[in-house]
Amino acid sequence: MKETDREAVATAVQRVAGMLQRPDQLDKVEQYRRREARKKASVEARLKAAIQSQLDGVRTGLSQLHNALNDVKDIQQSLADVSKDWRQSINTIESLKDVKDAVVRHSQLAAAVENLKNIFSVPEIVRETQDLIEHGELLQAHRKLMDLECSRDGLMYEQYRMDSGNTRDMTLIHSYFGSTQGLSDELAKQLWMVLQRSLVTVRRDPTLLVSVVRIIEREEKIDRRILDRKKQTGFVPPGRPKNWKEKMFTILDRTVTTRIEGTQADTRESDRMWLVRHLEIIRKYVLDDLIVAKNLLAQCFPPHYEIFRSLLRTYHQALSARMQDLAAEDLEANEIVSLLTWVLNTYTSVEMMGNAELAPEVDVALLEPLLSADVVSALLDTYMSTLTSNIIAWLRKALETDKKDWMKETEPEADQDGYYQTTLPAIVFQMFEQNLQVAAQISEDLKTKVLVLCLQQMNSFLSRYKEEAQLYRDEHLRDRQHPHCYVQYMVAVVNNCQTFKESIVSLKRKYLKHEAEEGVSLSQPSMDGVLDAIAKEGCGSLLEEVFLDLEQHLNELMTKKWLLGSNAVDIICVTVEDYFNDFAKIKKPYRKRMIAEAHRRAVQEYLRAVMQKRISFRSAEERKDGAERMVREAEQLRFLFRKLASGFGEEMDSYCDTIVAVAEVIKLTDPSLLYLEVSTLVSKYPDIRYQQSLP
Repeated sequence: MKETDREAVATAVQRVAGMLQRPDQLDKVEQYRRREARKKASVEARLKAAIQSQLDGVRTGLSQLHNALNDVKDIQQSLADVSKDWRQSINTIESLKDVKDAVVRHSQLAAAVENLKNIFSVPEIVRETQDLIEHGELLQAHRKLMDLECSRDGLMYEQYRMDSGNTRDMTLIHSYFGSTQGLSDELAKQLWMVLQRSLVTVRRDPTLLVSVVRIIEREEKIDRRILDRKKQTGFVPPGRPKNWKEKMFTILDRTVTTRIEGTQADTRESDRMWLVRHLEIIRKYVLDDLIVAKNLLAQCFPPHYEIFRSLLRTYHQALSARMQDLAAEDLEANEIVSLLTWVLNTYTSVEMMGNAELAPEVDVALLEPLLSADVVSALLDTYMSTLTSNIIAWLRKALETDKKDWMKETEPEADQDGYYQTTLPAIVFQMFEQNLQVAAQISEDLKTKVLVLCLQQMNSFLSRYKEEAQLYRDEHLRDRQHPHCYVQYMVAVVNNCQTFKESIVSLKRKYLKHEAEEGVSLSQPSMDGVLDAIAKEGCGSLLEEVFLDLEQHLNELMTKKWLLGSNAVDIICVTVEDYFNDFAKIKKPYRKRMIAEAHRRAVQEYLRAVMQKRISFRSAEERKDGAERMVREAEQLRFLFRKLASGFGEEMDSYCDTIVAVAEVIKLTDPSLLYLEVSTLVSKYPDIRYQQSLP
C-alpha cells in the first residue's frame, strides 16, 4: 500500500506541475481544484457501485450453493431408498425367469404366425419365382425372392434370440428355405448376363438394364441394414452380405477385358497385317462403347455410381494390359511401328479418346500412358536394331539387283531429261522415305534417329557401290566385248551419283528440322566426296574406253606414216565425238569434267608422241611440214573440244596451245635461237616433263 500511495502522490505532483507551468495558470487554481473534486467524487461513486454489485453476486452464489447442498442430500436419501428396494426385489426377479423365457417363445411363435402363410406357401413361391426368372420378369422375381428371404431371416433371427447355440433348429429352418439360395444364385446369373451385354441391351431394351440396377440397389440397402443389425445383435443371415454392387463392377471389368482380348481375329501366320487389323478393331469398339456409355448407359445408373468414369478407367486399364501383352511378344519392325503409333498417337487422337463426342468427360491430357517409358524405349531399341538389319539387307539386295541390270543386253532407261539411269537410287530412297514416313508417325525424335541411321548406312553402301563399280570395270577390261552395254551402264552409274547427291539433300530438307540439321550434318561423314570419287572413277573408266580404241591411232602420231599424210587425228576426232554423243547421256556436272579431262588427255598423248622421238626429221623442210601439221591438228582438236563444250557457256582450257608452242620449236631453222625458244617453252609450260607424258 505504501508503494501505491507513493506512486499516487508522484502522479498527482506530476499532474499539478503540468497544470501550473505558466503564471497565468495560477488564476485558474480554484477551477482546477473544483474539476479534480468532481472527478474524485465520480470515481468514488463508481467504486461504491462496483463493490455493491460484487457483494450482491456473492450473496446470490451462497444462496445457490446452500440450495444445491439440500438437493444433494435429498438425492442421497433417494438412492439409499432405491438400493434398499432393489435388495428386497432380487428374489422376485429370479422368480420371473420363466416369464422371460415365455416372452421369448411367444415372440418366436408370433413371428412364426406372422410368416405362417409364407412358410406354407414356400414351395409355391419358389416355383413362381423360378418361372419369373425364366421369363425375364426380374423385378417381380426379386420381389418374391425378397419375401422368401425375409421370412427365413425373421424366423432364424427369432431362433437366434431365443437360443443362439441351437444349431439343429437353425439347420431345420435353413434346409426348409434351401431353395432360396438357389433362386438367388439363378437370379444373379441373369443379372450378370444382362450386365455382360449392357452396351447392347441399353440400345435395345434400356428398361431391362434399369431393372437390373434397381435390384442391385435393393440388395445393397438390405446388406447395409443387416450389417447395422449385426453390430447390435451379432446375427447375420446365410448368404449375406451379397455385395452385388461390387460383383457388378467386377463383371463389367471382366467383360471389358474379354471384349478387348477377343478382338484379335487373326495371327501373323494367317495375315501379315494382323496387328493393324487388331488395333483398328480395338479402336472402333472402344470408341463406340464409350460413346454409348456416355450418352445412354449413364442414364440407367444412379449418378453416384459414376458409371462412365468407372468404365473409362476400366477400358484404359484393360487397354494398357493388352498393349503390354502385345509389347512382350516377338514383334517385327513394322508391327512395333504399328503398336507405338497406336499407343502414342492414335489413342489420344480425335479418332479415339480425343473424339468430340467424349468431351468434356474425357480429357486426353489427364490420361496416363498405356505403356511405360521403359517399355516404349525397349520397343524403340528393338525397332532400331531390326531396322538396321533390314536396311543393310535391303541395300545389299538393291545393289545385287542393280548389278544384274549391268549385264543386260539392252540399254538402261533414261529419265525425263534423257540421262541414263538405273532404278537403284529410286529403290534406295523410296525405302528410306517409307521408313522415315513411318517413323514420323511415332515421334520427331524417332524420325531424326531413323534419318541418321539411313545416312550412316548410305555411307557404307556407297563404299560397296564404289567397289562393285571397280569390279565391273575390271571385268570389262578382261573382255571388252562384254557386257554389251558397258558404256551405257557406266554412264548410268555416274549419273546415279548425282541423283544420290540430290536425293540426300532432299531427304534432309524434308525430314530434318533446321535446329537439328547442323548436329546431324556434323555427325555424318560427308558422302559428297565418296560420290564424287565414284563418279570420277566412272568417268575415268569411260575415258579409258575411249583411249583404248584410239591407241592404234595415237601410236601413229609423230611417225613417218603421220608425216606422209596419216589421217590419225581425223579418226581420233571422229571417235571422240562419237563417244561423246553417247556421253551426252551423262549429267552436265560430270560431262563437263569429262570433256576437260578428255581434252587434257588427248593433248598429253600428242605430247607423249613428240617426246618419244618416234620420227627424226631429215631436213628443215620436213620439220616445217611436221610443225605445220601439228598446228593444223592442234586446231582440229581445239575445234573438237570447243564444239563438245559449247553447251556449257564457258571457255575450255587452251591445252592445244601447248602443241602449237612445241611446233614452233620444231620448225625453228636458226640454231642460235633454239636455246631461247626452248627456254621460253619451258618457262611457259614448266610442268611438261617426259616422265609426265608416260602412261
